[in-house]
Amino acid sequence: MSQLITFPDNFIWGCSTAAYQVEGEPYADGAGPSIWDRFSHIPGNVLNGDTGDIACDHYNRYLDDVKLIRDLGMQSYRFSIAWSRIFPQGRGFLNQPGLDFYNRLVDALLEQNIQPMITLYHWDLPQALDEIGGWLNPDIVKWFGDYAEAVFKCLDDRVTYWATLNEPWVITDGGYMHGAHAPGHRSHYEAAIVTHNLMRSNAEAVRRYRSVGKHEIGLVVNLEPKYSFSQSQEDLAATQRADAYMNRQYLDPAIHGTYPEELQEIFGDAWNISPQNGEEKLNEPIDFIGINYYTRGITRYAPDAWPLFAETVHQSQSIYTETGWEVCPEAFTDVLNWVRENYNNPPVYITENGSAFYDPPAAEGGCIDDPLRQSYMRSHIKSVHQAIQDGCDIRGYFTWSLMDNLEWANGFSKRFGLVHINYQTLERTPKESAKLYRQIIETNGGCLNT
Repeated sequence: MSQLITFPDNFIWGCSTAAYQVEGEPYADGAGPSIWDRFSHIPGNVLNGDTGDIACDHYNRYLDDVKLIRDLGMQSYRFSIAWSRIFPQGRGFLNQPGLDFYNRLVDALLEQNIQPMITLYHWDLPQALDEIGGWLNPDIVKWFGDYAEAVFKCLDDRVTYWATLNEPWVITDGGYMHGAHAPGHRSHYEAAIVTHNLMRSNAEAVRRYRSVGKHEIGLVVNLEPKYSFSQSQEDLAATQRADAYMNRQYLDPAIHGTYPEELQEIFGDAWNISPQNGEEKLNEPIDFIGINYYTRGITRYAPDAWPLFAETVHQSQSIYTETGWEVCPEAFTDVLNWVRENYNNPPVYITENGSAFYDPPAAEGGCIDDPLRQSYMRSHIKSVHQAIQDGCDIRGYFTWSLMDNLEWANGFSKRFGLVHINYQTLERTPKESAKLYRQIIETNGGCLNT
């Protein structure tokens, strides 16, 4: 007989967004441009020419959105800060009106008894810094530290959960290796530099927090467990490379202070520019790991798939989301247990988990039924519960996303939200999955037993 599902009494339920994807108003109140402001306005970079100029207009509608978060029963809201709102040039002059927006947002959340969780960097580097090298410039460690410290000093009296970087793998792979994301570079040599500067910056932000902060700070990584297509030596080696590149490239330095050996093989001579810890301590102690999970990868050797020489094999029997990701909740439990076993069972928050599926037109009464998203949510939250039963120290779950938004290079074509956004009117309509999630929160997971 299987054990009834119930989560720990202090388990935190929430939702997540990112600044560029929802805020709009990129130049309001003295803000400077970010690399996504530039990148999205170059024809061909984003599907249908979509940009974050308006997005969900959260910058102007945040009070209504906070009430929406409250009405959906959320206990916490994870959002990111746009660096260029605080420092329009990325450094130097601090723009107080930009900081005041986040002051108001934090206060509004606390008034509704919603805990803020702030991510310092979710991919929107100030354009002014990119023009002097951005993540390729070793001085970015100080710039990021200065930015982080300014935000800590302003908000840490009310914000108890902080994250330094969101998904450094995407920053490197999307922005510098394959060019699908801002700033749009394609260079394995640059990707090696960026990886190391990201991990140096993460450590610096943690050091700054220890000097001025009083609560918890962690790093958010996206993990995709890799399974070998066969037991051939070529497939097994390809799977190890894929795992090192996507999963261990950032967790190993953050927790152990060293990089996976496979990175030398992946990056070749370029990796010589990224010293193995050198004089800098990369594993400054963090209070938690944020884990973003969406899918798994069945991996095999592929001689033309540079630089990993590995590819993911499509599973014909599986359901796939509109982003082409296989639905596999069992792998979610696997990767959480992998973190427990390999990184000394750190405290974990599930900082993103969600799915993009087609949303039908609203039925009479405004109902938007999204059964595939509901099924995804049920199965994946059950997988989190199983990992807790296995001994994982998981302290919260944040669904991605509160509302439909700009899905980066996919524009507005992929809908991850629990709340539907009409992009012509910006009307917000909770989907049936939002109602399910509210029930899950109200029963602390108990409704999943029925």
